[in-house]
Amino acid sequence: MSKKLVAYFSVSGVTEKVAKELAKVENADLFAITPVQPYTKEDLDYTNPNSRSSVEMKDLNCRPALSAKLSETGYDTVFVGFPIWWGREPSAVDTFLTENDFTGAKIIPFCTSGGSPIGSTCKRIAELTGAETETGLRMGGDISEEELKVWTAGLDL
Repeated sequence: MSKKLVAYFSVSGVTEKVAKELAKVENADLFAITPVQPYTKEDLDYTNPNSRSSVEMKDLNCRPALSAKLSETGYDTVFVGFPIWWGREPSAVDTFLTENDFTGAKIIPFCTSGGSPIGSTCKRIAELTGAETETGLRMGGDISEEELKVWTAGLDL
């Protein structure tokens, strides 16, 4: 039996909701990617080029500190969930991906977005980790347990 993890970054709770449902469907461990410094509403103002998130997303090497580290290793499958920011995964996700060893694991991204595509995020995640990375899934905030089961049944796990 394979060892699975659902790791997620969520500010508004949308991605968290999906991640918890996915962990239940896949009987996977759950891990919240949580920055030491939580994001405020002002930090997330994408119309302000000086907001924290705007500044972080312009720097592809930005790695915000996280409040917890992944304590277990040896996962065969790692689902990584996040909202799409500026056409890619948030910098906090990059910290998680680069601070952990995913050798031998298959990474499967999933993102929540009202309309932005997952874009080149899967390729970027593969480059950051060196791990086999599946084409991810972009979804809205509402996805049913049945829809998650159909999605994961189609994956080569």
